[in-house]
Amino acid sequence: MRIFAFGSSIVSSYWNGAATYYRGIYKYLAQRGHDITFAEPNAYGRQEHRDSGDFSYVTSLVYQPTVDVDRMLQLTAEADIVIKHGGIGVDDEVLERRVGELSSERPTFFWDVDSPATIARMRRDTQDPFRHCVPLYDAIFSYGGGPSSRDGYLNFGARAYYNIYNGLDPETHHPVLPDSAFTCDVVFLGNRLPDREERVEQLFFEAARLAPEKTFILGGEGWGDKQMPSNVRWIGHVPTGDHNRVNCSAGMVMNINRTSMANFGFSPPTRVFEVAGAGACMLCDDWPGINNCFEPEKEILVIRTAQDVVDTLRKYDDEDRMKIGSAFHQRALRDHTYAQRAAQAEAAFMECASRRIAISSEASVA
Repeated sequence: MRIFAFGSSIVSSYWNGAATYYRGIYKYLAQRGHDITFAEPNAYGRQEHRDSGDFSYVTSLVYQPTVDVDRMLQLTAEADIVIKHGGIGVDDEVLERRVGELSSERPTFFWDVDSPATIARMRRDTQDPFRHCVPLYDAIFSYGGGPSSRDGYLNFGARAYYNIYNGLDPETHHPVLPDSAFTCDVVFLGNRLPDREERVEQLFFEAARLAPEKTFILGGEGWGDKQMPSNVRWIGHVPTGDHNRVNCSAGMVMNINRTSMANFGFSPPTRVFEVAGAGACMLCDDWPGINNCFEPEKEILVIRTAQDVVDTLRKYDDEDRMKIGSAFHQRALRDHTYAQRAAQAEAAFMECASRRIAISSEASVA
């Protein structure tokens, strides 16, 4: 199957949290025999901060925003299916409409990487143009959101909906030797975003204030002018290739979902599976559905307040953390790999193709 996808970036993780997801999904779809073209705009400095790595499993096209949109759409003519991912950051409205309109010619899919925010936006604004685009697509895919996301999209007229969750690529995220440069009690990696900052303040910075004897590392873009406790060290953007070293060097790794994701639940982010791949012990903020992915207290440690963070740091020793991290790792390898996610996506593509054939046959008979 020839797949043409529009997304934020597959070659860069700079201001692009979806990169790990795209890489895992398309790498393993390629291994299943699919031919993939991934088109991404030259925007937000992503191309100036490309990650090292082998991306030969896709044909990568970098285009100029707005200027090259028509040309990119013309290239989709050779594809069997066309995908528009959410949150590209430029030309989203145009691409959502025009890719949706291609469904008269071939299967099209809108693949949302932030469905809670998308649904909330459409509910707030009755004039949101994407409301009219949803029914155009053969199906909506989402990497999180669970039942609430499904119900939200179906209520907006989606023909079909599939959750294709984040996962683990064990070839990319795996245990490595710790690096003393990143030794700390807790590390958190996440860009500074309005929908996340308050939760980072409540869980990460407040925990650092409550436990001045502990050391904390913060990675991610945008935190340079943030006032931080003295026991927090900001290390800036952490390239994908350094995630294993950082995760394997910390006593515990914290995950903090953005508010919209936490409220919807059923939205395990890429960070969770990266840490599972490293076999590290994770402190995860609480959200509905987490126990569907990992077993709290045995495979993952769930925290709700800064005091929970401090209490957990003091409760679990190194041996406990190693045991939890190992169980976390084994569960991810068993149930949550990108090879499994790619198989789910392929099955959804085929199901939608069969549905189109059935509808066409019924129309011919009529």
